[in-house]
Amino acid sequence: MSLHVVHHPTPIGTLRLVAGDAGVARIDFPDSRHPLPDDPAWSRVPHRLLDATRAQLDAYFGGTRRTFDLPLAPRGTPFQVQVWTTLAAIPFGETWSYRQLATQLGRPSATRAVGAANGRNPLPIVLPCHRVIGADGSLTGFGGGLPTKQFLLELEGALPSTLL
Repeated sequence: MSLHVVHHPTPIGTLRLVAGDAGVARIDFPDSRHPLPDDPAWSRVPHRLLDATRAQLDAYFGGTRRTFDLPLAPRGTPFQVQVWTTLAAIPFGETWSYRQLATQLGRPSATRAVGAANGRNPLPIVLPCHRVIGADGSLTGFGGGLPTKQFLLELEGALPSTLL
């Protein structure tokens, strides 16, 4: 699959967007916890999915978009992809605990595995891993850093009351 890359400025820093004809493959924060090095084979030529991703992210940060309508092509294990896909079920403006996410997957005892998969989400924001918080309402680890997670939850009006 031929991939294209663009760097896109946002209120949380410049995001690296990677997509191909099959869908959006990655969205990386400036200081990603699990960075993937730039691949010299990635094209810098504009691509329709990168344009659509940029427009939808801009609308999200501008407060006019609550969901994303993009073809996605995340790469991971079948379990990881199942976790990432389930993240899309968390409504805008709401949060789930890791246990709620595990229960939604039909694996209520797999909280740690769900947390590990959540932490490897290659499509943050679009697949909203920032909406997953600790059972006590605490903000837990996040690939973009806790200040970014807090910013995203504030943007959505979903910051737990314990943190206001």
